[in-house]
Amino acid sequence: MTEKQSNILNAALDLFSNEGYAATSTSRIAKKAGVSEGLIFRHFVNKQGLLDALLKEADVRLGELFGPILFETNPKKVIRRTIKMPFKIADGKDRNFKNLQTILKRDPEYNNPEKLKPLIYKLTVAFQNLKYKDPENEARLLYHIIDNISTEVLKGNMKEASTFRDFLLKKYKA
Repeated sequence: MTEKQSNILNAALDLFSNEGYAATSTSRIAKKAGVSEGLIFRHFVNKQGLLDALLKEADVRLGELFGPILFETNPKKVIRRTIKMPFKIADGKDRNFKNLQTILKRDPEYNNPEKLKPLIYKLTVAFQNLKYKDPENEARLLYHIIDNISTEVLKGNMKEASTFRDFLLKKYKA
């Protein structure tokens, strides 16, 4: 990928994640990236092509985030890593990717709950191994708690994040 392509994608990610996909024009992306609008069309065909490229990158990042959890064999560590995950949202690009995903999950065209099935399955197995009464619902509950925490961390509403993280770790004895 060229530097200009990278600049275009970074500008698109910033604008899409902060202003929304529909509200962002390719001319604004070009201006922010310091390139001509024609260059965007040459490399990405259209605005949808930009979003598709960003979604592919988001899938790679999601795999990197979930990988250590999915390959963990110790059930308590599976739960611990899952609980710690939303508190690791970094500034910059990672934050923008998460924000973009949060925006797009409200859109039925882009929301793909299938991507999360491996994580929910891994949590279900962990809760089964730890002899929880209803492991599948416990896994879904923890996933939804973690998903909402991620959103609140992004919004800056988790001022006492470490206290809440520690509460969950203690609750699940992880």
